[in-house]
Amino acid sequence: MTEPIRVLIVDDHAMVRRGLSVFLKTKPDLLVVGEAGGGREALVLCEQLEPDVVLMDLIMPEMDGVATTRAIRERWPHMQVIALTSFQEHELVQGVLKAGAIGYLLKNISADELAEAIRSAHTGRSTLAPEALRALVQSTSAAESRNFGLTAREQEVLALLVKGLNNPDIAERLVVSRSTAKAHVSNILSKLGVSNRGEAIAVALQKKLV
Repeated sequence: MTEPIRVLIVDDHAMVRRGLSVFLKTKPDLLVVGEAGGGREALVLCEQLEPDVVLMDLIMPEMDGVATTRAIRERWPHMQVIALTSFQEHELVQGVLKAGAIGYLLKNISADELAEAIRSAHTGRSTLAPEALRALVQSTSAAESRNFGLTAREQEVLALLVKGLNNPDIAERLVVSRSTAKAHVSNILSKLGVSNRGEAIAVALQKKLV
């Protein structure tokens, strides 16, 4: 039997943590291993509990979600972080994705949608709320249009990124090695001038690259 995905909930509101925990406990393939009321506590629990996926609130006292996400991704790059917030300001979206979050969701999503996002994050797939995607697209709309110099193969890979495929999926689809797929993704991020998949998707859609 496959081990359940270990989830850590980080939110400064106890009622929110409790509600999320109740939601997720109905999913047999997900295991809530802990709850943190702030960023510093989250780092301690990441060290102790080794979660696979962290649900991260963004607006917290002392150490906010962006700083906490950055710290987690620097220390434990195998841990995935999903920003889960009531806010959709452009700066928050851009900030947490640049810090390394793989997803950005609003708290009004359903339990099933959240569970699916956690599963996707665990396999390296990004899930962005429509509001977050719009914010990213708008943030790039002021940039001057330019030729990004993508090769035909890189355009193929970018199209698969937009569909949500991770590196192993891309490798299988294009019948190339995983290291080759990873290299293509790295080249795409470099040429687009972005730091992660979420931003690459936004640029691809805004610039009509796919």
